[in-house]
Amino acid sequence: MQRIAITLQVNDQDYPLELAPNRTLLDVLREDLALTGTKPNCLSGECGACTVIVDGQAVNACLYLAVRADGKQVKTVEGLAGPEGLHPVQEAFVESAAVQCGYCTPGFIMSAVALLDGNSNPTEAEMLEAVSGNICRCTGYASIRQALRRSISKIAAARSGEIGA
Repeated sequence: MQRIAITLQVNDQDYPLELAPNRTLLDVLREDLALTGTKPNCLSGECGACTVIVDGQAVNACLYLAVRADGKQVKTVEGLAGPEGLHPVQEAFVESAAVQCGYCTPGFIMSAVALLDGNSNPTEAEMLEAVSGNICRCTGYASIRQALRRSISKIAAARSGEIGA
């Protein structure tokens, strides 16, 4: 099969690769780059466990061909935390105990980060819409909603700290 040379920019690092054109971003992240925080589950775009951010948009990595990401900024859950600690959304999920088995958590977090990067003060309806493609089999939705609300406060506090710094 033909292979295509691309460069994936994942979590601010460049990865030159030669790939078959039919490989999904999910497979490349997990198998080639060992970034296993992005979870395979339904493999049909129904559950959101594989959500990553590509050029600011939440996408299902199981449906997104890796060659489409050539030259685009890809962010996975591994790329959220920094030297100063967890991303505010990750902190909110921990503080809200919004994790049961944890399998869906990276997808929920990435959907929330994509929303909050573009809209730091979403309505409840906008929050729920942003994660409507994410499914939790353990039915931890009350804690997840609490974490989403807490995320808004944390993002606002972080941004006001940046402005005041």
